[in-house]
Amino acid sequence: MSSTTMSASESHASNLIPMMIIGLLFFVMGFFTWLNGPLISFVKIAFTLDDVGAFLVPFAFYVSYFVLALPAGAVLKRTGMKKGMVLGLFIMAIGAALFGEFVRIRIYPGALTGLFVIGAGLSLLQTASNPYISILGPIESAAQRIALMGICNKIAGAAAPFAFGALVMAGIDAFLDRVTKMELGPSRDALLNEFAARVFWPYMALAALLVVVAIWILFSSLPEIKPSGANSERSIGHTKGSIFSFPHLWLGVLCLFLYVGVEVMAGDAIGTYGQGFGLAPGETAHFTSFTLVGMLIGYITGLILIPKVVSQQTYLAVSAILGVLFTLGAYVTHGYTSVAFVAALGFANAMMWPAIFPLAIKGLGRFTELGSAVLVMGIVGGAILPQLFAHLKQHFNFQLVFAALMIPCYLYILYYGARGHRVGQHAS
Repeated sequence: MSSTTMSASESHASNLIPMMIIGLLFFVMGFFTWLNGPLISFVKIAFTLDDVGAFLVPFAFYVSYFVLALPAGAVLKRTGMKKGMVLGLFIMAIGAALFGEFVRIRIYPGALTGLFVIGAGLSLLQTASNPYISILGPIESAAQRIALMGICNKIAGAAAPFAFGALVMAGIDAFLDRVTKMELGPSRDALLNEFAARVFWPYMALAALLVVVAIWILFSSLPEIKPSGANSERSIGHTKGSIFSFPHLWLGVLCLFLYVGVEVMAGDAIGTYGQGFGLAPGETAHFTSFTLVGMLIGYITGLILIPKVVSQQTYLAVSAILGVLFTLGAYVTHGYTSVAFVAALGFANAMMWPAIFPLAIKGLGRFTELGSAVLVMGIVGGAILPQLFAHLKQHFNFQLVFAALMIPCYLYILYYGARGHRVGQHAS
């Protein structure tokens, strides 16, 4: 018994450094991902866009996951997880530099290209880091480890809107008032150019920082893990010959698609949602942080409860029920109370990714890398649902549109947590 205890202790110690490094990567991913919320408000002003045009920010960012996740899986097969993560950071640095430059010269398609490239780097990071942390220990406690990563992710995410607000959006209400009173012409364009240029140096600094982190990780002691060996098909009772033979994976892809959609709606669209009640842009620019604080609390709660008190699949089902209730609360209330219910969705959403991902890749064996890539493709839900919201709210009440999009998604997530994750699996 003492040798077993020692072995577990040594295993925990050996996993500590890798978890810290992956935690740093999740911090980086969170910072860039949750900049999209304030960026929607920023580009709407800098490029004089309507809501549909401004919501191309999350569209360009998240659609890159769909386009590049499978190529990312192929790249990881050749490079391994560690070098793949390093490559992802370098790609993100290129994207950040492109975004900063194209915004400075106010070329919106170029700015969207920069966001697409950032998303491409993130798709490589996601495809590598999520299965890496899932199989760094027992798959049954994977949600707990991903929750730790989620805390790193959401601390960065909560800080990002405040940092962006301080560096870029300071005095935005007075600036907007000044711009709207000016006639179209060179003076107005010069003022907008000056505003757009605020984003240049912060993004150049982020690009340089990404390069430094990439070089550090390349020479770090982060060990290489081969997912196909650590996530045996025996865990589902028999060996299968095709990725299409795992229905729980494909149901999980749809679940992840819908989950990322509702997560982005609650986080990135909350500012636009608040403006629907007539709240000022200077105030709504920070609303994303409130959602992320809710997510942070949710991660800590999940970290305490999973798997000792409740299983990851049960917690997923409970989270989906909370999502339905909070969405209904947002619909039947108004103003700050309604916004608070949307922010509370952060708590409901927090443990969904940590539960869905390991449930969906469980037992994929040699298909783990490919399954992970397919799941990462599901992140495109973050591009689709906000675009639907931006279009539909032009024709219908924005609260009704929000509820009509969110509730069916949560009901499917409830199904996956209660039953869908077991479809096609057999007792070993």
